[in-house]
Amino acid sequence: PGFICGESFQKYYGIAPGSLDAYFDTHNDFTELAKKFGKMGGIAHMKPIIDHVKKERGSENVLLLDSGDTWQGTAVALKTNGEAIVDAQNYLGVDVMVGHWEFTYGKERVHELIGMLKGEFISQNVIDNDPFSDEFEELIFPPYSIKEIGGAKIGIIGQSFPFTSTANPKKFTEGWSFALRHESLQEYVNELRNEKKVDAIVVLSHDGFSVDQELAKKVTGVDFILSGHTHDPSPEPIIVNDTVILISGSHGKYISRLDLDIQDKKVVDYSFKLIPVASNLIPADKAGVDLVEKWYKPYNKELNEVLGTTKGLLYKRDTFYSTFDSLIGMAIQDEMKCDINFNPGYRWGTTVLPGDDILKDNVYEMTAITYPEVYTFDLKGEVIYKLMEDIADNVFNANPLLQQGGDMSRITGASYSIKISAPSGKRISDFIIGGKPIDMNKTYRVSSWGGNLQNVGENLDEKAIRPVYEVVSDYIRRQKVIDIPMESNVKVLDMDCGCPVQGATCS
Repeated sequence: PGFICGESFQKYYGIAPGSLDAYFDTHNDFTELAKKFGKMGGIAHMKPIIDHVKKERGSENVLLLDSGDTWQGTAVALKTNGEAIVDAQNYLGVDVMVGHWEFTYGKERVHELIGMLKGEFISQNVIDNDPFSDEFEELIFPPYSIKEIGGAKIGIIGQSFPFTSTANPKKFTEGWSFALRHESLQEYVNELRNEKKVDAIVVLSHDGFSVDQELAKKVTGVDFILSGHTHDPSPEPIIVNDTVILISGSHGKYISRLDLDIQDKKVVDYSFKLIPVASNLIPADKAGVDLVEKWYKPYNKELNEVLGTTKGLLYKRDTFYSTFDSLIGMAIQDEMKCDINFNPGYRWGTTVLPGDDILKDNVYEMTAITYPEVYTFDLKGEVIYKLMEDIADNVFNANPLLQQGGDMSRITGASYSIKISAPSGKRISDFIIGGKPIDMNKTYRVSSWGGNLQNVGENLDEKAIRPVYEVVSDYIRRQKVIDIPMESNVKVLDMDCGCPVQGATCS
């Protein structure tokens, strides 16, 4: 789990090809199934499921938890600095959340948005490390929340993304320190058990699926980890040292339902189900439709602009290559005239079906971040090669605690082979740039966005800096019809990705 896909995923979980679960969980027959089941997610389609559960169990017996990456990723989120999404969370009834991309709005805005949120924002692993602060090493957010529901006392501990200050520009969280902090997590577990006398402990996490499996080996007394960050769906729980780990995909594609049976101050049984939010099957709630229309209305003219059409499927998720990333890279190369382009391996984005119009909104859905600038600069071949090895190590390190999540950065204008199971620094081979083997001593013109690569480059072209969504939109307008090949520019030499399954079992 977390390292399988397609037919392997279907076989592992016993999912029937062509089914609703096959559509939501795998890429197989995606275009055909998309036409049958409709778009995934949407708050107006999520709300009826949430309301049904609350009606069935009693609203006072239900908690709605959010494991982060929620406030960011769309045009309306970006243009309202997250406010539209907080409004949506309040509409859905989110009780508790943690974060990652939320922090890219900056510290001040994060606190403003938390003030708008009717639920709680908790994190035990974010502390103040500002040496000039009077609250040195003080917690930035409450570490946990205690909820009394259905006659039981539930302790929920927050775990935001531990690598935020390295995965995203430090300027957004300067003075805050992020880390896994499993020692303090254990202390809060003990406090909740021994002093607060809770009946169950839930860790609401944005660590990533693999990291949380390791966390469960280090911390005792946790009943459930509700995992996030890596955006994996797992129809069945993973159990590590009596801790049940659940992960529920991304993009609001699922409502993940966990029912607890608590007796004599402990969990004696539970049930879990991923509920696909299929727009063709679940009628939209009118209040949700109205809320979306309210926030989109000021931007409708821009976002509904038809930039062009696509012949093939435009998609984002894949470990090494995606057609939408290829489109972005082609657009950047066309404008910036670079030798090689780097796109970030974010695990969020949209899909446009073959023959469909490409809207400006679709481009934003792939690129709407608070640091969207495309930079063009010089890098030596040896630096580029080492960079690719470092990225591969972040993704495929055999130690899950050193995996920062995300996929490989996408490159345009180049190709390479990779042996995933090879030692650190030895994974990349057959690196080709512009049709020729990489020259370690040559200086290449490089473009990138969504990262910090420009900080190590030379001869930055400041006049060419533009938001990536404008670069891509202009390119599609010029091309009118987009036809991106499905063939990857990356050759995988093995399929051993160091999956950290030791000590883990499926329930």
